[in-house]
Amino acid sequence: MIRRLLLLLPLVAWLCAPALAGKRDPLTDAEVDQMREIAQEGDKRLRLLLTFAKSRMLAIDQLRSDPKFAEGRGARIHDLLEDFTAIVDEMDKNIDQYASQKQDIRKPLKEIIEADADFQLRLRALKDTAGAPTSEAKEWQFVLEDALDTVNGDADNARQTLEEQNALAKDKKLHKPS
Repeated sequence: MIRRLLLLLPLVAWLCAPALAGKRDPLTDAEVDQMREIAQEGDKRLRLLLTFAKSRMLAIDQLRSDPKFAEGRGARIHDLLEDFTAIVDEMDKNIDQYASQKQDIRKPLKEIIEADADFQLRLRALKDTAGAPTSEAKEWQFVLEDALDTVNGDADNARQTLEEQNALAKDKKLHKPS
């Protein structure tokens, strides 16, 4: 029995390798460099992540509206939605991190709440257009649901954190950004 398992182990590893290797970074090298430069500055980092999320959403809108990009559009929208979701998820984690450090992130939180409302509208509009199951829409429908859930969670977290930050500001227990 153990011998069979040992013989199957290389096969399982070989089959799983492409899935593990295929994980790509949602940020470009230039974006990663920008993030490193401001790693400790919560307000700037949150704004930068928000900029990256907005750029992915803009790219999705451009892909959908330009007939020149029809070929392979479904796969590209899928990838952009995955990147967008990963960036919003990272933004959500950063909100928690900087709030736990008592950094004053109220200004970027207000911007995030506003942007999340816009993202929700745009993602719902994308979902509505995907109502008729085309082969293109089938490529990104599941990822779209994930993106909507992530944005909804981020919006809730940002609103709650803003309330907490406002209460802490009244007690002067926040660290101002430098």
